[in-house]
Order: sequence, then C-alpha cells, then structure tokens
Amino acid sequence: MSQSSPASGPETPRVVRLTAPLSEADVRRLRIGDEVLLSGIVYTARDAAHKRLMETLDRGEPLPFPIDGAAIYYVGPTPAKPGQVIGSAGPTTSGRMDAYAPRLIALGQRAMIGKGQRLKAVAEACVTYGCVDLAATGGAGALLARTVKSATVVAYEDLGPEAIRRLEVVDFPCIVALDTTGADLYVAGREQWRTDQA
Repeated sequence: MSQSSPASGPETPRVVRLTAPLSEADVRRLRIGDEVLLSGIVYTARDAAHKRLMETLDRGEPLPFPIDGAAIYYVGPTPAKPGQVIGSAGPTTSGRMDAYAPRLIALGQRAMIGKGQRLKAVAEACVTYGCVDLAATGGAGALLARTVKSATVVAYEDLGPEAIRRLEVVDFPCIVALDTTGADLYVAGREQWRTDQA
C-alpha cells in the first residue's frame, strides 16, 4: 500500500508513504531522491546474518522470515535501555551486503535500507526483479529508533546485535538511492555537483 503527495514531475523528488511488506508496483514507481516514510514490518540483517541466510538457501531450507515483499534494514541496534523498544538503530554500510543482496532480490526482496553506494550487480538486480535501495541517515540512530514500535528476535539470537529482528516501524524516513530504472542517487549527485561548478 502506498500514498504520495500531489502529482509532481517525474524528475521532482516526492514524499511517498509505503507500508511493508511491499509490492513490486510500490517500488517500481519510486525514483531516486524520493523521500520515503516507511511503515509496517522491516527485518534487520547485517553481513553475519546474510551469510547464514545464504547457507540456509544453499541447503535448500526455508528462510527464517518471508522474503517476498520484504524490506531489510542493515542495522545492528544497541541494547535497549529500560522503557525503550530498541537501542540506537543507525544504518551500517550497505556495501557489506553486496555479495548477498542480488540473490535475495531475485527471491522477492523489495527494499534494502542502509548507507553508501552499491555495486553494479545490486543495481542490475533492482532493475530486473523490482527492488530499491533506500538510504537512511547515518549518525541519527537514536532518532531513527523512535520510529520503531516493537522489536522481536526471529533468528540467529547468538549473533547478539546482528541477530535478525522483526521491527514494526511507523514513518521510518529514508531516501531512494537506487531505483528500478537503474538510476543511482550517488552518481546523479556527483554529476549535478559538476554541473553546478561549471
């Protein structure tokens, strides 16, 4: 389910509200620079958890959470203080998951949340299968944690902060960094800077 602000040109960033799990139609209409306020179910997983997910697939076993329509947040939250749902929950560097992401995207993952540029293979998988890379603000983990309404460990509890958690979020803020047309916000931003300097 999704909702956007009043009609704007295709090159104009918009504010788009989305609810996860996501559909292919949800993500295919997004463009780089769009601000997304994400609500619903988001799963956490960093590189240690992704490695185990790959091993699970290699054994022909089901993944510990539904991948179709999933949004995965690359985060290892700090322990929650008394009265908190979760501790600081800022994004980790997305490139650490580049070796694993295309396989999950091919299985129906619709969104990745992290920070930093991705490899070409990830961008190509986004185009082919319908997925977006969303950038969250680094250094704002305490603020991002305020959007998390519940957090439950669903797999790999022995990994501590890197265990896979099921988060319920409301209006988690992020920006589309890779869209399904192959556009890359990091590349576009550098090109715009060069144009502005000319």
